[in-house]
Amino acid sequence: MRAGRPTRSDALLAIAVSCLVGAAVVTDAGPVGRAALAYAFAAGFGALVLASRRWPLWALAATAAGLVGYYLLDLPPIGLAVPVAAVLFAAADHGRPFAAAGIAAVLLLVSLAARLIEGDDVAYVVGLALGSDAVLMLAVIALGDAMRSRRALRAQMAGQAAAAAEERRREAARQVDIERIRIARELHDTLGHTMSVITLQSAVAAEAIDGGSTADVRGAVTAIGDAARSAMSELRATLGTWLGGPSTREPPPGLDRLRTLTDGVTRSGLPVDLHLTGDVSGVPSVVGTTAYRVVQEALTNALRHAAASRVTVSVRASATGLSLEVCDDGRGAPADEPAGHGHGLRGMTERVALLGGTVHAGNLDGGGFRVQAHLPLRRAAR
Repeated sequence: MRAGRPTRSDALLAIAVSCLVGAAVVTDAGPVGRAALAYAFAAGFGALVLASRRWPLWALAATAAGLVGYYLLDLPPIGLAVPVAAVLFAAADHGRPFAAAGIAAVLLLVSLAARLIEGDDVAYVVGLALGSDAVLMLAVIALGDAMRSRRALRAQMAGQAAAAAEERRREAARQVDIERIRIARELHDTLGHTMSVITLQSAVAAEAIDGGSTADVRGAVTAIGDAARSAMSELRATLGTWLGGPSTREPPPGLDRLRTLTDGVTRSGLPVDLHLTGDVSGVPSVVGTTAYRVVQEALTNALRHAAASRVTVSVRASATGLSLEVCDDGRGAPADEPAGHGHGLRGMTERVALLGGTVHAGNLDGGGFRVQAHLPLRRAAR
């Protein structure tokens, strides 16, 4: 039962209480005036049932007081539990079961004292009359409290379900954001390097055309085609991974393709020396792919920004980790720009951090720029 306007059920219950009390009055109505007063009390008890919807404790107290007053006026007997049962239920249903039990106990004690004073048999009063009233009162109080507890439990479960749904929605949105960032990073890694090579070779081809060197033009165009085909191959592999394509698709690039990567940059006009130390056959594929992306991004930056004449790539594998170092002899990063400020270097750092590794990037003392990364193998193998 909830506070508010009385419902149709409340009205029917009020009528039932008034009728039951009135029926008890009929059996021993007595004089007309006395009967009329008893019927007025019956109507009042019914009205208090309606009031218990909004004011349960006040209605219960008024019913108890009315019941005591009824018997003090020596009106026809109407019992004890029937007039008060509905308001006891309402009080318990509104979360006040102890108050309801207390008022019920007071009524029982008053009734017991009155009957004993009148000389009624103690065994009859305690064992039958008051015993049945006490059982009925306790039953309606327990029922009201159970209804309230069930309603509270349902509200709690609904709240928990809503909270869980909201948490799932937030988690789904977070996963979408993570996936969006991952896709952007993969596209940057896949296409950024290729576009740098194509841009550089386009400039070489334009100069060769102006100089009339057919061989240089052919070499530049060939390099552009190789870079584009390599990018398409990587893009197909990446899309196949995202879309769950067949396992026959080309896997993402790893350490086995570093030589192809560095040779492509060398053909673009920037010589690259690659040094591999240690056994890389046991390096997990995820570490190999991450290492490839780190080197790719470092070479892309050297092509775009460094104005370097040579780059050295060193890869050293050990039992516990994979160490990378990419050094160029270019002009380095501007003094007013923090190392790792660009999107590519930041994405590189995030990639490595996911595997528990570290990245350090900065200018060299004698000129040039260096990127160092370390990737642990044990964590990646889990």
